[in-house]
Amino acid sequence: MAWYRNDKFDSSLGALTPEGIEFVLFPAGPLVRTLAYGIDKIAQWIIIITVFLTTAFLQGVMGVWLALILNFCVDWFYHVICELVFRGQSPGKRLMGIRVIRSNGAPVDPASSFLRNLLRFADTFFFFFPIALISMITSTGFRRLGDWAGGTLVVYTPKAAGFSRNMPGPWLSKCKIIIPAHPLTHDEKQLILNFARRYPLLGEARANEIARIYAPCLLSDANRDSLSDSACLLGIARKLSGENPAENGPQTEDALPGGAP
Repeated sequence: MAWYRNDKFDSSLGALTPEGIEFVLFPAGPLVRTLAYGIDKIAQWIIIITVFLTTAFLQGVMGVWLALILNFCVDWFYHVICELVFRGQSPGKRLMGIRVIRSNGAPVDPASSFLRNLLRFADTFFFFFPIALISMITSTGFRRLGDWAGGTLVVYTPKAAGFSRNMPGPWLSKCKIIIPAHPLTHDEKQLILNFARRYPLLGEARANEIARIYAPCLLSDANRDSLSDSACLLGIARKLSGENPAENGPQTEDALPGGAP
């Protein structure tokens, strides 16, 4: 399988299988993964406290070592069990809309999950986890050391990414339909549609930063009006999705993302 970046300013990863099938994955960044890790830590503490209270009456008979063993099992196997039972999602990852997969896009397997979680101690060795943070920031796909060892990726689920194979998303119906200044190639069309799919994850500022590179090349000044660069690309994406301007009536600027105030 061949991996490639869709754009040097875009964190999404495209993949081409040996069979010629293309698909796109959206790696989860450090912030959302940190939030998921925090939620899972709270869940782990709830499990440990519950186990301690439940087995407290046994400590006089079997000793404190029982509680220590249970604490070890929860700390080391919580993520492995969750990832294997719930298709790559712990409770924290599920709430944040992300999951663990293998690097080739397949579901995570026991060996990959065990290796990535075995190296969690190395990623979190220092206070505030600088090793994991540096590894994710400097690597393709935001991979920490455990991901490299286990051959895994943490990606947004299709629902969280707003991904649809045919339509980029329902928010396009609020955008003004824009016709590009010249015919687009197949690759240009795919890039614009992919931008529209990614728009909810980017935010307005980042979307405009990316769109600013392409909007002047695709539109004349007369076609751009007072719209933002991202609104222009979303308007082209709406046109590419197959809608006819005559069938949709006039579009107002109030409905446009990044439209003129």
